[in-house]
Amino acid sequence: MERQLVQTAWFQPCLLLLWISIGAAVRFAHLTDKPPWTDEFATLVFSLGHSFETVPLNQAIALETLMQPLQLAPQSAAAVRHYLFAEDVHPPLYFILANAWLHLFSADTGIVSLWLARSLPALLGVASIPAMFGLSWLTLRSPIASHLTAVLMAVSPFGVYLAQEARHYTLGVLWVIASLCCFVVAVRRMQHRAFPLWLGGLWVVVNALGIATHYFFMLSLSAMALALLGLAIHQVREDNKALLSLPWRRLYAVMLGTAIAAALWIPVVQDIRSRDITQWIRNVQPFNWLDLINPIAQSLAAWVTMLVLLPIESDRLAVAIASGSVMLAFILWAMPKFWQGWRQQIADPDTGGTVWLMSGVFWAAIALFFFISYVLRTDITRGARYSFVYFPAVILLLGTSLAVWKSKQSVAIVLLVGFLSSLTVVNNLGYRKYYRPDVLMSVMAERSQNPILIATTQNTLVQTGEMMGIGWQFLQAGRSDAPQFLLAHERQNPCMTNCAATASLQNALEQNLAPVDLWLVNFHAPIALDEQRCQPDSPTGSQPNPYISGYEYRLYRCSGKLIQ
Repeated sequence: MERQLVQTAWFQPCLLLLWISIGAAVRFAHLTDKPPWTDEFATLVFSLGHSFETVPLNQAIALETLMQPLQLAPQSAAAVRHYLFAEDVHPPLYFILANAWLHLFSADTGIVSLWLARSLPALLGVASIPAMFGLSWLTLRSPIASHLTAVLMAVSPFGVYLAQEARHYTLGVLWVIASLCCFVVAVRRMQHRAFPLWLGGLWVVVNALGIATHYFFMLSLSAMALALLGLAIHQVREDNKALLSLPWRRLYAVMLGTAIAAALWIPVVQDIRSRDITQWIRNVQPFNWLDLINPIAQSLAAWVTMLVLLPIESDRLAVAIASGSVMLAFILWAMPKFWQGWRQQIADPDTGGTVWLMSGVFWAAIALFFFISYVLRTDITRGARYSFVYFPAVILLLGTSLAVWKSKQSVAIVLLVGFLSSLTVVNNLGYRKYYRPDVLMSVMAERSQNPILIATTQNTLVQTGEMMGIGWQFLQAGRSDAPQFLLAHERQNPCMTNCAATASLQNALEQNLAPVDLWLVNFHAPIALDEQRCQPDSPTGSQPNPYISGYEYRLYRCSGKLIQ
C-alpha cells in the first residue's frame, strides 16, 4: 500500500508542495518584527528611486524630513539606476524589480511598507525551494535526494536569514541555482559530445542577469570555470583533441558571452574598492594574527549556519551556552555521516562525476573567497550574506549525502534540527539584527523629560540609515514627542582634531533656545559643549549606559539658552 502511494502521479508534487508550504510559513513568519537596519534602508530608498542626499546635513531636522526618502512617490527605473550608481555600489536589477513591486501593491503614498519590502525577497526565497529540487534532480535523477535537498533549503537557517531581509540576495541565490542547472546539463551533454545552442543561449542570459543582480555572482561563475578546468584536464588525458570538439567550442562561446556581459559593468565597478561605503571589508592595517584567523572562523560560522543555528545569541547566558553545546554535539555527530554519504555518492558510477564537479564548484568558491580575503586584503568573509554565491552548492551536497543515509531516524533528526534552527532566526535569536533601535528608543523614552535632539557623525549613507532606524521606531510607536536629528557630516571617521562635526553640533545647540535632551549616538568626534549649559547624564549617577547593539550613546541635559 505504501509503495502504491509513493508511485502515484500526484504524490511527488504534493510532497514538494509540502516543503514549499513549510518554507513559506517560516519565511513569512514575524516578517516585520525585527527592526530594519541600514542596508535595508538603502534598498528601500534606492528602490523608491530616491536619494539619501536629500536629507539635510549639519542642521537639526524634524523626523518627517529624515524619513522623506522613504515616502512612496512614482519614480522611474531611470531614477533608480541614477541614484544607485551615484551613491551605492550594487547593480540595479533587483532594485528595479523592487520599485515595480512596491508601487504595484502599495495602496497609498505614505511611508513605504516594511512588510511589502521584505515580502519580495521572502517570496524569492520560497521559489528557491522548488528550484533546488530541480537542480538536485538534474544532478542525481533521484526523487529522494531531490526532496531532501528541497526540504533542507526550506528550513536552512541561512536561507531564512537571507529571505527575511529587504535585500537582493535571494534573487542572487536563484540565479546561482539557475546557472548551476545549466552547468550540470552542459556537463552531462558534453560527456555525450553534445551541447545544444539553446542551452548556451540560456546560460549566457542567466549569467548576465546574475551579474546585474550582484557583482559577487561572478565568484560563482569563476568557481564553475575552475571546476570545468578539472573536467578539461580529465578529457584531454583521454583525447588530446577533446577541447577542439564542437561541445567545447560552444562552451567557449558561453564564456565569451558571459565575459561580454560582465565587461559592460567595468565602468561602474572600477572605483568600488575606493568607495567609503566598502571600507568596512578592507584590511588597510599591517597584517596581524587576527587577519589570519578571522576569514577561517567567519567562513566556518557561515557554513555551519546553512544547516544548524540554535539560540546562541540569546540574552540569557545559560541558553546561549546550552545552544552552543548542542550545536557542537550535533555537528560532531552529523559531519562524519555527511562525509560517508558524500563518499558513497562519489563512488557511484552514475552520480560520482557530477557530484565530484559540484564539490569542485564549492571548494573553488572557498578558494576564491580566501584569495580575496588574504591576498587582496579585502575580507569578504565578514559578510556572511556573501556566501550566497556557493550556498546552493552546499545544500545540494548535503541533500546528496543525506539521500544515502541508512537510518531514517538520523535523517529525521537533521531535518528537525534544521526546522528548529529556522525558528531561531525567525524569532531573532540567531542572525540577530546588529542594530537595535527599538531598545534605544525605549531607553530614550524612559530617561528623557525634555524634547530630544539626536546627533551623529555622518560619513556615508550608512550613518543616515542608522538614524532612519531610530526614526522608524518613533514612527511605529506613533509618539507625539518625535525627536529632532542632527547628521553632522564628517569626512574623517573617526575624527580626532579640527572636526567639522564638532562645530556643527555647537552651531545646532547655539540655535536652540529651549531646554533639550541631547543624545549623542555613534558620534565619533570630539565633544566641546558648554559645561554650564550641558551636563552629562547617566542612568544611576556615574554608572555606564547599558549596552545596545549597534549604538554607542551618551545623554546630555542641556538647559535653555539665555537671551542677552
